[in-house]
Amino acid sequence: MAEAVDPPFDRPDVGFNDLPGWTWVGCYGGYYLQADLLADFEHGFFTRQWQGREPEVLAGYLSAGVSVHRPRQVHGNAVLPASAASQAPWPEADGLRSDGGGQSLWVCGADCTPVLLADPVRGAVAACHAGWRGVAGAILAKAVESLEAAGSRRVDLRAALGPAVSGERYQVEPVVSAQVAAALPGTAGEAALEALRQAGALLPDTAPGRERLDIRAAARLQLVQLGVAEESISACPLCTVAEPELFHSWRRDQVKAVQWSGIVSQA
Repeated sequence: MAEAVDPPFDRPDVGFNDLPGWTWVGCYGGYYLQADLLADFEHGFFTRQWQGREPEVLAGYLSAGVSVHRPRQVHGNAVLPASAASQAPWPEADGLRSDGGGQSLWVCGADCTPVLLADPVRGAVAACHAGWRGVAGAILAKAVESLEAAGSRRVDLRAALGPAVSGERYQVEPVVSAQVAAALPGTAGEAALEALRQAGALLPDTAPGRERLDIRAAARLQLVQLGVAEESISACPLCTVAEPELFHSWRRDQVKAVQWSGIVSQA
């Protein structure tokens, strides 16, 4: 049985064990993170300490008797109904939307932002792998629109953005920032770039021709501009690059390894 506990990490830095809006959950298999905002839904953001355990195993730590759904991620913007991703070979996509109850939806990443969406009114959920290409390709808009087409209302949606690379540790070329800015609803050009700056998603860099991009902050801004209430969005402050004990990071290690995030639909 899972329960909220203090994580077994010997970390003196203030705030590591006390993450506002987030809770470490312990069970016989290990520890994972939950967003308090999604407390009504069985879900989890898992760490590298679960290495070697795939969604088919991890799903059992969240809920018994659920079906497992996962895509083959390609850094795109496709969002599929979960029933279309229920067995191997897994279809190419970077997002899933539930189309039934008891569906366990999974995405993985190693610096990109895992985004879990939930509708507490309908019990529907979605899971997205949102790297810079996904955000630039408006994958979150596609997920919101897919939930909306199935009967959800944007005003009811809640979103949790899991551990990802922080802006301070993500150096990009301006062309990347421009593509992310271009995907913001209702803004364009310099106004969109300024919106990213105001949201803390676009930071200066001392290197010529380089910027720092906080893709998690950009994803949050995109969700707000899509009509998801600010108070209904929770972003985990942990940085995958800065926490080698907890998270795989492609930018840090240049090794192909991931951690999984999942959420279970209610209806």
